[in-house]
Amino acid sequence: MASHLDLEEQEQLAELKHFWKTYGNLISWVLIVVLGSYAAWNGWQYWQRNQAAKASALYDEVEKSVLAQDVARIERSMADMKERFGGTQYAHQAALMAARVLVEKNQGEQARAWLAWSADKAPEAAWRDLARLRLAALQWEQQSPDDALKTLQAEFGADTAPLAADLQGDLLLAKGRGGDAVQAYLRAWKGLPEGQEYRRVVQAKLAVLGADPAAPKQERP
Repeated sequence: MASHLDLEEQEQLAELKHFWKTYGNLISWVLIVVLGSYAAWNGWQYWQRNQAAKASALYDEVEKSVLAQDVARIERSMADMKERFGGTQYAHQAALMAARVLVEKNQGEQARAWLAWSADKAPEAAWRDLARLRLAALQWEQQSPDDALKTLQAEFGADTAPLAADLQGDLLLAKGRGGDAVQAYLRAWKGLPEGQEYRRVVQAKLAVLGADPAAPKQERP
């Protein structure tokens, strides 16, 4: 009986050896990849947390320079932020904040550059949309309505698309394109939630142009 079990164990061992000889290398590599991926993911999470902490500290420096309205300091801290943490949300939040002060300090070109960078590179769509809206408004302020309209041609998210359409309507109206402005305002009005105060502002613009969507329609005789 013992010899029979020994023989059976030897056969199982031989089969196991054959299995590992055939598939062991593949299985080992699969395990290495899986475990390596897990370790890499943990490492990535740690790196992200570490980067966020460092970016937050540098964001504080940008904020201080903004509060001091020190243009040279803003440019230095923003250049550092862009180089080291350009892919973080902190960097693009800082860019929008810096642009506001740069405009106030008559540094419009620098402000446009930071807004254009954020509109193109921000990791979150919401930040890109906000940067585009501010960039288009600044371009209009700087007498570049065509550039502003081009900026607004980008695809906006559901939350910001009505605001983009409203600004587009303002630009088109300023260029004497009243009919196109009405269409833009209508898109804005339809996209804004009912009860939102700004929806009434857009409705007032439409009313001035004779296209109030809430006005009762007159029946034809």
